[in-house]
Amino acid sequence: MTATKYTDKQTRIARYAKALGNPARIAIMEFLAQQETCFFGEIHEILPIAKATASQHLKELKDAGLIQGEIIPPKVKYCINKENWKEAKVLFGEFFGQCICESGDCCKE
Repeated sequence: MTATKYTDKQTRIARYAKALGNPARIAIMEFLAQQETCFFGEIHEILPIAKATASQHLKELKDAGLIQGEIIPPKVKYCINKENWKEAKVLFGEFFGQCICESGDCCKE
C-alpha cells in the first residue's frame, strides 16, 4: 500500500480548517477581526468561555498561525496574523471555488 502524499496547499488548508473547527475559535477570530488595533486583555472576559478554555483555543489559533500573541504583563496582546489570514482567505476561496458541477447536472438528485 502506497502512502498518500498531500500537497503543501492541502496541508495548509487542513490546518486552518482544523483551527477554525470550533465555534469558540470562530467567535475569537470574529472578535479580533473587528478590532482596529491589537487587543490587550483577557478574551475570556469578552466571550462567554472560561479562562482555561480560552487559553486552549488561543493556543490552537496561534499554532495554526491565524493569530499572534505577545505577553505584556499583566495582559496579553492578541492580533490576527494578517499575512496568514490573507493566505487562508485565498486558499479557502480557491478550494470552495473549484466545484465545476454547479453549472451542470452532476449534483441533481
